Amino acid sequence: MPPTGTARTALRVCPLCEATCGLTLTIEGTTVTGARGDHDDVFSKGFICPKGASFGELDADPDRLRTPLIRENGELREASWDEAFALIAARLHPLIEEHGTHSVGVVLGNPNVHTIAGTLYPPVLLGMLRTRNLFTASTLDQMPKHVSSGLLFGDAFAIPVPDLDNTSHLLLLGANPLDSNGSLCTAPDFPGKLKALRERGGTLTVVDPRRTRTARIADRHLAIRPGTDALLLAALVQVLFEEGLTDPGALAGHLEGLDELRAAVGGFTPEAVAAGCDLDAEEIRTLARELAAAPTAAVYGRIGSCTVEYGTLTSWLIDVLNAVTGNLDRPGGALFPLSATDRAPRPAAPGKGFTLGRWASRVGGHPEVRGELPIAVLAEEIETPGDERIRAVIAVAANPALSAPDGSRIERALDSLDFMVSVDPYLNETSQHADVVLPPPPPSRSAHFDIVFNGFAVRNQVRYSPPAIPLEAGSMDECEIFARLALAVGGMHGADPSAVDDQVISHTLTEAVDDPLSPVHGRDPKELAAELTGTGGPERRLDLMLRLGPYGDGFGADPAGLTLARVADRPHGIDLGPLKPRIPGILKTRSGRVELLPEPIAADLPRLRAALTGVPASLVLVGRRHLRSNNSWMHNVPTLNGGSNRCTVQVHPADAERLGLADGRPARITTEAGEITIPVEITDTVRAGVVSVPHGWGHDRPGTRMAVAHARPGVNVNQLLDGSRRDPLSGTSVLNGFPVELAPA
Repeated sequence: MPPTGTARTALRVCPLCEATCGLTLTIEGTTVTGARGDHDDVFSKGFICPKGASFGELDADPDRLRTPLIRENGELREASWDEAFALIAARLHPLIEEHGTHSVGVVLGNPNVHTIAGTLYPPVLLGMLRTRNLFTASTLDQMPKHVSSGLLFGDAFAIPVPDLDNTSHLLLLGANPLDSNGSLCTAPDFPGKLKALRERGGTLTVVDPRRTRTARIADRHLAIRPGTDALLLAALVQVLFEEGLTDPGALAGHLEGLDELRAAVGGFTPEAVAAGCDLDAEEIRTLARELAAAPTAAVYGRIGSCTVEYGTLTSWLIDVLNAVTGNLDRPGGALFPLSATDRAPRPAAPGKGFTLGRWASRVGGHPEVRGELPIAVLAEEIETPGDERIRAVIAVAANPALSAPDGSRIERALDSLDFMVSVDPYLNETSQHADVVLPPPPPSRSAHFDIVFNGFAVRNQVRYSPPAIPLEAGSMDECEIFARLALAVGGMHGADPSAVDDQVISHTLTEAVDDPLSPVHGRDPKELAAELTGTGGPERRLDLMLRLGPYGDGFGADPAGLTLARVADRPHGIDLGPLKPRIPGILKTRSGRVELLPEPIAADLPRLRAALTGVPASLVLVGRRHLRSNNSWMHNVPTLNGGSNRCTVQVHPADAERLGLADGRPARITTEAGEITIPVEITDTVRAGVVSVPHGWGHDRPGTRMAVAHARPGVNVNQLLDGSRRDPLSGTSVLNGFPVELAPA
């Protein structure tokens, strides 16, 4: 719709990456015509990246679906919302009745955690379904960090983040925040924070096989052999023990297994790991000594350290290194955020701990992790006959056809389903296989609150954005879409969707009033529910979470505490202060302490020791990110998909000469699982023996409706993988550091 009327402005938190920057939108009529950083935002203070600046273009993308689609005679056609949900109820609930709850698989994609609806309602949907077949983007990304945190701290969501504003030495592994804006570390203006670190005399060390934009500004760049970060970290810990440099400080009384840890890393000397890492042993020792000597230090790793063969061991060793240097849970080190919707802190006490493998997948016997199965086994669970075979899939903001290994096999599997529902604004490589597509409205027409990412923020704060523009006629709010979907699969099609929120509120308040440690203990749940404010169920649920949270008013117990109304009255946000130490209160391990050497970790260490004598592959592949891209989401936005083709294979000049490759010419990359053909980009930003291909491309499938992406499709690097390469503890697919062969096409 073209701009009409007088321009106005509206504040909005950007939902396009984990940085959660505040935006000031310019709106003409019902069209966003501009976006700039909100200089008064308490968290981002005016910072903006190209993704945020393109908010209006993405919001008005003509390829976004405006109405539901249903499949009729093999073709998708536009339909009313009533038709769409009636079809879901007619097809899905009887299928569950006949074949059981596990006959439905749920696939949750990355964008789902960027919305209120995608956070509040999937637990309700899963509760209705009671299926064990849950697959999410976590096993393509961050699951190793959840597993290591669960084993160390007893809580898979207790993930410490670097105190970027106060640390003296920051060690980054497999992370390129100048392009990614950070991940599992919500930090607007990550580049500015790294610049400030350098300006106050601090040290930045980057470990990465590529000379990324982040590596270029570092004091030290270690061009490690991909996939060997765990060896390097184990050697750093070994040096600290060997040279008497460990100093847990105030944390000492809360650590379990320090002596066992020392013995476990004893063989990982710098000299032993140097060949595997392709780093100088003395340089490893120097780094260990500098970390120990720094007034404060923080170690942080991301996707390059997670999506590798030893992803969980690497994630574990990052926090072990923070702990033995005394930098875990202290200012300037790595701290645990406390978001406004977290559970209010409770007295320290032992917990239930964290358990792996409570059940296993039907076909391959792959253990569950945090209630999920590896997304790499989705296809076999659909294709393989037998009881409890997945016959239907509900996909929410998920595109495994591009993001998971062997997307072509996944597409064939999706085509064989009895029924599929996709909640997605686009007809993309995955949603085109659905029988019903339910499109949420553009982000400008939805409220926004970062339930997930505030739990990883480098400063405690809270912000709420109401819809900047009313819903279009004929569209449906994403929260209502989820509520109606839950009712349809639960056999309650036609019920008022507000009943879903009312049930959650009633259940939450009933538990709260029965809890002696709750500020509402002993009160009447119905009276408390009547006090909730907000327009509709989702806002009332947010109000409930804030009131019962660590900064909440406790329904009057603290008159100055947070409510949704108070947060909404401060459109630039409310600063809740810097991160503070939270151990032992945050611990939920059975011992009530940080368990430095959990049994599953100890059992996996022999696999890492075997790498000390292994023969490295001559050529391995790693991914890369670009500031204008976020997985496969944004390739349909012209300003984010312009310029030179970024989907290339980057090759070091020495490798290009050895292999007979020419810049700009096509090359064939092959593995035991597949092959792709892709243009060559010769550059010394990758080390010799390493090639780099970006993730999230391959928009060349027929049947999609993403014109810009289809015109510049790129190549799907995940076609080189069949899903058999996984980190055994987390089930995460190995997307980095796997061997390849490269030749002119």
